[in-house]
This record gives sequence, C-alpha cells and structure tokens, in this order.
Amino acid sequence: MDKASSFNLLLEQAIIKNWEKDALTDYKGATLQYHDVARKIEKLHIMFESSGVCKGDKIALCGRNSSSWACAFLAIVTYGAIVVPVQHEFKPEQVYNVVNHSESKLLFVGDVVSTTLDYNMMPNLEGVIYIPDYSLVVSNSEKLTYAREHLNEMFGHKYPKYFRKEHVKYHKDQPEELIMINYTSGTTGFSKGVMLPYRSVWSNIDFLIDELGSKLPANSRVLDILPMAHMYGLVCEFLLQFVLGNHLFFLTRLPSPTVIQEAFIEIRPDVIISVPLIVEKIVRKLVFPKLNNNRVKLLMKMPGINKKVKEHMLKTVMDVFGGKAFEVVVGGAGLNREVEEFLTSIHFPITMGYGTTETGPLITFSNYDNFVGGSCGTPVKHMEVRIASNDPENEAGEIITRGLNVMKGYYKNEQATQAVIDENGWFHTGDLAKMSKDGHVFILGRIKNMLLGSNGQNVYPEEIEDKLNSMAMVNESLIIQKGDKLVGLVHPDMHEAESLGFTEDDLRNIMEQNRKELNNLLPSFCKISEIRLQAEEFEKTPKKSIKRYLYKEA
Repeated sequence: MDKASSFNLLLEQAIIKNWEKDALTDYKGATLQYHDVARKIEKLHIMFESSGVCKGDKIALCGRNSSSWACAFLAIVTYGAIVVPVQHEFKPEQVYNVVNHSESKLLFVGDVVSTTLDYNMMPNLEGVIYIPDYSLVVSNSEKLTYAREHLNEMFGHKYPKYFRKEHVKYHKDQPEELIMINYTSGTTGFSKGVMLPYRSVWSNIDFLIDELGSKLPANSRVLDILPMAHMYGLVCEFLLQFVLGNHLFFLTRLPSPTVIQEAFIEIRPDVIISVPLIVEKIVRKLVFPKLNNNRVKLLMKMPGINKKVKEHMLKTVMDVFGGKAFEVVVGGAGLNREVEEFLTSIHFPITMGYGTTETGPLITFSNYDNFVGGSCGTPVKHMEVRIASNDPENEAGEIITRGLNVMKGYYKNEQATQAVIDENGWFHTGDLAKMSKDGHVFILGRIKNMLLGSNGQNVYPEEIEDKLNSMAMVNESLIIQKGDKLVGLVHPDMHEAESLGFTEDDLRNIMEQNRKELNNLLPSFCKISEIRLQAEEFEKTPKKSIKRYLYKEA
C-alpha cells in the first residue's frame, strides 16, 4: 500500500482499492462490501450537510460494536466533524456528562443504549440518530428532520446514475486538527476528554501497517471483540484492519469467553487483538483442563518426547483460537504470568502491547518473535520512551513519552493537561516500569496503586495479584491496604465451586491455604494478613481493569 500523509486519505485509498471486497460483517448477520460502506458514508455526509453540521462540530457515538457503528464513525471523521465515542457500558449520567461537556451537536445511539437515556438531560442536542438504521429518535431541528425524510431523494439527485469510486473524496485533514475527543473510562470521578489530533491516529496506523499489517495475508479475517469506543479496539482492531482492506466481523453480542471462542472457531481470524482477561479465561477453561493431567506431565519430563508433547499442546491451543492466527496481541492490562509462561513455553505466538488513551493508544509493542516474557514490547515508531529513573534497568521509574501519538490535551481542562504533559512535551503516564538495555519495557504497576509496606518498602499490588490469580479456586483478586496490613479480596471460581459441591467454609479454608502458599513466595514486607471472599465479580472499566477505587474501603 502507498503511504498516505493523512488518515482520511488512507481511508479513501482503502475503499477505492477494495471496492468489491467484503468489509464489515455483523456476526451471524449481514455483510457490507467496501462500496456499501462508501455509500452509507456518503448518505450520512448528505444528511450532515443538509442539516447544518459544520466541519469541527462534535458528534457523539454510543452503542455496541456493529457495522452501522463503524460506518457512522467513518462518516463523521471523513466529513471533518469531531467524533466523540462514548462507551456503551457508561451509566446514563456518564453519557449525559460526556455529551454535554463535549458540546456534541448530534448523538448516535445503539439499540440497547437508546432505551436507557432521558434525552431531556442533553438539551443542546439537535438530534438523536438510531445507529441500526440511522432513523431519527429525536429531532430538534427542522433541517435535520427534512434531511432524513428526503435522504434517498437527495442522494439520487446528487448521483442520478450511480455512485462510483471516483465520487469518494473526503475531508483533507491537517495533522493538528482534532479527529476525536475520547473520554477516559474514569476510574475516579468524572472522566476526562482526551483531544486526539489526526496525526495521532495516522501515526499509530502508520506504525501498525509496517509492524503488523505487513505480516498478515491479503484479505485477512478479523474478529472485533473489544469495544470500539476504546482506543485500543478502535485503532488496532477496527481502523488498522479497514485500512488494510481486511474483512472485519463484529461480535454484536455480549463478549463472553464462550461466545468469543465459538466465533474464533467459525471465523478463523488471521490475527487476534484482545485484553488479557479473555485470553486467560479461554486458556484456563478450555486448555488447562486438557493438559494438566499426570500423563501429560510425565511425558513432558521425557527427553525427546517433550518436544512432540509441546507441538501437540501448541496445536491444541491454536485450534481453540481458530487455528490460523499469526499472533494474539494482548494489551490494556498485564497478562497473568502463569498463562504467559505456558504459552511462551509451547511457542504460541502471544505478544503484549502497552499504551494509553492519551497516546491514541500505542507507546510500546513488539511482534511475538521479539517478545520477551514479562515485557510489553519496545517503543513504537514516532515515539520516544524513557523511564524516569537514574538506573532504568534496575530501579523503577515512571514511564514518560513524547511524539506524534501524544494528545493535544484534555478538553476544557488545562489544569489536568499541565499535570501530565510537561514543558518539554513529555507525557507522564503514571505507570511504573523498568527498561532493559535493548528497550523492552517491564511494567510494575500504577503509581497511584502503589502501597507502602510496614517497613517503608514499595509494594506493587499487581505483582501479588498475578501470583494469587494462579492459585486454586481464584477467579480474580485485589490487594488492598488496611492500616499497616495487606488484605486480599478474592472472587472465587463460583462455577467450579458449585460443580465440586464446595461450601463457603470450604472456600475459606482453600483461601487460607492459598494465603500461606502465597506468603512463602513474597518478601516479608508484602505478606498478606488475610483473604476475604468477594461474592460478586469486581466491577470493571470497559477495558476490563478492576475499578480499584470502589474497593479501597472494602
């Protein structure tokens, strides 16, 4: 593919080049080809223009992943408006805050979200558009009402014969021009609006085309399982694959590990972009039970035989993920070390990336053939990355970064912007890490999550949780501090407990045994004083990180 200097030009080229190819499919539903996508984009452009939407106006987009969501996003950015993706998991109050704070002119809503909102709480909206068919839910503008009612007529008048490749001409974006305001999931308080310019999205895509796209076969198939309102899923799953001319499948239902794994088998994706939680659950539920038996363990100890056993294990795991994936990329949180070590030991193509919403999202990434266990890759193209430490190899420091990917700032929040971007342009991530001589970054945890041990030593709760999550009957865990003591909150594997007939007392006894085993693995200053059972799963952000602040007083 020819390199384009702008993001919208990349979209133009992709549509024209792949005009007759399959583009977007709703899993178990209809398929749009690239020319169908272009037609939908053009109709929305006509509706925007006829209803008085100007370049630079904000348009919010809130709904589950679907081909209609994707077309609406593409239409907004190629028109020159500023898209405001809103996470569909947000509570109504959060949606109102985002729409009102961003001063959005229009709001696209999905089928589930549309029934939960009180549109009177967003009084400045000119209209609300239903994502599945782009019909009007609410219109406070005569121009918008007329445009929607006469849309097919206006489209036919503009293109009396038929809509062709040569009609695809999109807004010529400038590097510093805003493409979107993406509101963070907001683990504490009101979420902040990250202002991302076109250069940020273009820079991320430019790197990924070379690093990942060049390794994939033409006409690759990709299953979109991450929320597209989140930068990781939006850029790495959706936008990259669309620009490459690949065929995307949207999992339009709740992405449970069972549903996702069934889709893997059916679609057989060429690359998988995921969060660790999904990979871990699939491996623990569908792979470990097949391989964790005495016969396999015995064969693994036999010289010459263990190589064949590993090859069998690799095929087993590959088949669970569809059998074709060039690699499985995880990001958004750390991968459990037990699962990671198992996958790397059988040469499964697992790799890890790292980034933030504020960097649209990439900061580090390496393909699996350059992956180092425990790391999250090396700095990506267009970005400088440093560890704020006198000895980055041995002494942890904050990850700071600058380059084309970094945001312009937080919308209408200069104080918050200045708190994270210094006078030299370095973005301070809030993450603690070390860096090897060859540039691999090893994250220890968030600065704000770091606890102080009884003797003044730094305690990284994520490292303890990683060990605890690999122990018997533990589904997920959280380490909190009570006075000078550390306490583990554990949500047990309730499905397994029920199948084995375990009572709550049984689970407490198991957790006490886990606590003793865990403490044998830990330095004295970060031993756990007790483990408390957590009946429900921990509440999480859309990228599946536990909302720690909710449990500080547990």
